[in-house]
Amino acid sequence: MTALRSIFLLAAFALASPALAQPTKPAPQIDNAFGAYQRGHFLTALQEANALAAKNDPQAMTLIAEIYANGLGVGRDDAKAAQWYQRAANLGDPQAMFALAIFKFAGRGGPIDQPGGVKLFESASKGGNLFASYNLGLLYLQGQGVTKDTKRAAELFQASARAGVPEAQYALATLYKEGSGVAKDEKRAIQLMQQAAVAGNLDAMVEFSIAQFNGTDTAKNETAAVKMLTSAARRGSPIAQNRLARILSAGRGVPANPVDAMKWHIVAKADGRGDPELDVYMSKQKQEDRDAADKAAKLWLATTPRRR
Repeated sequence: MTALRSIFLLAAFALASPALAQPTKPAPQIDNAFGAYQRGHFLTALQEANALAAKNDPQAMTLIAEIYANGLGVGRDDAKAAQWYQRAANLGDPQAMFALAIFKFAGRGGPIDQPGGVKLFESASKGGNLFASYNLGLLYLQGQGVTKDTKRAAELFQASARAGVPEAQYALATLYKEGSGVAKDEKRAIQLMQQAAVAGNLDAMVEFSIAQFNGTDTAKNETAAVKMLTSAARRGSPIAQNRLARILSAGRGVPANPVDAMKWHIVAKADGRGDPELDVYMSKQKQEDRDAADKAAKLWLATTPRRR
């Protein structure tokens, strides 16, 4: 099965702004607090949210937890964040349930509590949190903390995919492609893969661009495929970097470019994506082109964060 992004990687992304990770229209009384937060006025947001939290406003409590969880304008305090998430979760806030589940899986603000995290994901998913549905789907897919159930995973991915969560669209595409948990449907798989790719899911961008380049289950379009593959390479995918190097060496969909081809080959190789054929190709190029590619690759590797 195609590897899916791990729950903790997605969690780290979503947790960067758990109160705002899944846009919802806040209650009018918390508009000022959210507005201050979005403008980066975190202490003002904290002050406004504290006043509302005193009136048992769960969204305000989640916002306070968010600020402490990420150390925004205050020192990071996982224990305090967990307490506020718990208070908001007790009052039924799905965003707080989701964020608290992430805390429990990661052991933030307390010991690791996988069963507690699963229960919170379940509650948050039922409350309409799309990220919780996706993460819960991953747990069922992997059999982590729950009995492995691919059909249940597909159901959870369906809900999030319909709402436009690209990670869920990609995950569901892999299930349709393989006929796992759902009836095999390669046409539906490529549709979902394209949706996820257009929305910026890096793994989907790589897979869809390769399919589009080859004309596999979708219309062949080498030029469009190279454009998307280039974006994925620039975002740090070693697979995309390797494929782009091959394309640039052959001049398909774009003019041949030996320097860029060798640059991307060197970059991909540094991340473990070696390619003997490209090694041979590189050995046959002019020394000045090899030097230019090496210089460009070293600059890239020195200034661009690796994909995690």
